[in-house]
Amino acid sequence: MRYTTILLRALAGSCLLVALSAIAACSPSELAPFTSDGCSLFPDSSVMSEQDWCLCCFEHDVAYWRGGTKQEREHADALLRQCILDTTGSEALATVMHEGVRAGGSPYFYNWYRWGYGWGYERKYQALTADEVRQADQLEAHYRQAAQDKACGAQVSTEDSP
Repeated sequence: MRYTTILLRALAGSCLLVALSAIAACSPSELAPFTSDGCSLFPDSSVMSEQDWCLCCFEHDVAYWRGGTKQEREHADALLRQCILDTTGSEALATVMHEGVRAGGSPYFYNWYRWGYGWGYERKYQALTADEVRQADQLEAHYRQAAQDKACGAQVSTEDSP
């Protein structure tokens, strides 16, 4: 009798967890306000010259915060590489940074700089809906217009990104 009671309680608890998980999966996920740390785990500029590539990382952070499809991530990483190359003229630096974000920015990693970091960890690769795009656009515009300290200091544009 005691064994049956324990088994029934465990089964009821499991059913409750499954039901709560299903409810959580069906409710829309909210996009967190935008944040940027510049070039995550990498210098924002050269300590030996005046080269500064922080703005490249900032715009890359915007794309990573929004998230989206695997193809959108590949495009964001390619844009970062090109921006670094255009800014510094260094093929080596552009390649190292590109390889770093390709290796470390997967949405399957539980870190603050993963693809789609503005959403919950469960999102992974997923196209944004029209409503989510509007939400992201509003939050990004609010961030760019707010009078607060930002990554890259005063260099961050108050214009919408292209």
